[in-house]
Amino acid sequence: MTSFRSDKADPITSKDQLIATLANGSKTKDRWRIGTEHEKFPYIKSTLGTVPYEGPAGIQALLTGLQRFGWEPVLEAGKLIALAQDGKGTVSLEPGGQVELSGAAVDNVHQTCGELAEHFAQVKTIGDELGLGFLGLGFTPDWSQADIEWMPKGRYKIMRRYMPLVGTMGLDMMTRSCTVQVNLDYASEADMVKKLRVSLALQPVATALWANSPFTEGKPNGALSLRGVIWRNTDPARTGLIPFAFEDGMGFERYVDYLLDVPMYFVYRDGYIDVAGQSFRDFMNGRLSALPGQVPTVADWVDHMSTAFPEARVKNYIELRGADAGSRRHLCALPAFWAGLLYDHECLDAAWDLVKGWTAEERQRLLVDVPAQGLQAKIRGRSVQDIAKQLLEFSSAGLQRRARINDCGKDETHFLDPLRESAASGITPAELMLEKYRGAWNGDVKKAYQDYSF
Repeated sequence: MTSFRSDKADPITSKDQLIATLANGSKTKDRWRIGTEHEKFPYIKSTLGTVPYEGPAGIQALLTGLQRFGWEPVLEAGKLIALAQDGKGTVSLEPGGQVELSGAAVDNVHQTCGELAEHFAQVKTIGDELGLGFLGLGFTPDWSQADIEWMPKGRYKIMRRYMPLVGTMGLDMMTRSCTVQVNLDYASEADMVKKLRVSLALQPVATALWANSPFTEGKPNGALSLRGVIWRNTDPARTGLIPFAFEDGMGFERYVDYLLDVPMYFVYRDGYIDVAGQSFRDFMNGRLSALPGQVPTVADWVDHMSTAFPEARVKNYIELRGADAGSRRHLCALPAFWAGLLYDHECLDAAWDLVKGWTAEERQRLLVDVPAQGLQAKIRGRSVQDIAKQLLEFSSAGLQRRARINDCGKDETHFLDPLRESAASGITPAELMLEKYRGAWNGDVKKAYQDYSF
């Protein structure tokens, strides 16, 4: 395969360039990093209501206030829609105003947790001035879709039109859900394949351990991770466990072929052009109806890669996407859990041995069962709780061997503590919340704002 080092403005003239966007992500182990992303719901403290974009205490005012900490504004059509800072990552907006920190690529979980602490201190400072709080759950406990104002980003307008055509819950995903996810590196094509397979097979275990979305519009919704249900009902062409990843011949080219079959949403040309449902293959051949005769650039391909949403996805790193947002402890636990499993070859091999015999049907059944059953779901007669205990042993051993020590002499294993508590008890964060709902909260989910705000 030809090696390419493409500028984002370069036109795409062959599939080899697409494959190179993944192959060029390969890094030697000393260059492996951890990137953590998390979302949270801003709310008006006085009313516990949603936050509009504009106004003296709106989302725009929040982003403006954060600039005092060195963040630079990112504008779209004159609207402030994100912030960026060298070495710090970005602060951006999800469709319903959820605030996302996409952190820097760092060496260890101590740094990730420090980054989160700094971010929360900043948003709390500005939030307190504006009368805003921030809620850490996987799904809003009481807001309806009608309560939520859409953020002024062109791509969201296109997705808002298209999603109801291909699924029943895509708009809920966009406006009422929050996640935490981690981005990890790979060394080679073979390493990518093994890490992707282990990650996909075990995303339901992560969904159980982080399950944190049991309410909809003020009432229990029957799930522990409604967010897990939502993703299954968003768009089958771009979500799920991508069974082809477990087939012979899996590699960078096979993943590119998958992406070429994922329908497009948009093309950016001084603004977003709606091409939802059309084919990137046609675009490569100059046959995109909205841009006849034009071929895509590398930037168009990078944009398109970001519109596929499998449970674990490949860019020039692997993004693990199965967890609900939650407490600070759970936000720090996610990169620890996965780095321990995937960044140590012994643990990665052990995890692969655990899942390699599972069939596509068994993996899919687990994905379906976990959002309702949590840690009590089973595969091959074995509970997710039992599997989680074993995986935490693997992960802890991997983190010990990584030996990233902080100034207090601690390695990264203590970040797994909230997961150990759940695995030992078999009780998910969602079930703990439901206990409060039926007990101390006396059936009032608005108490979540008191107990689960940052």
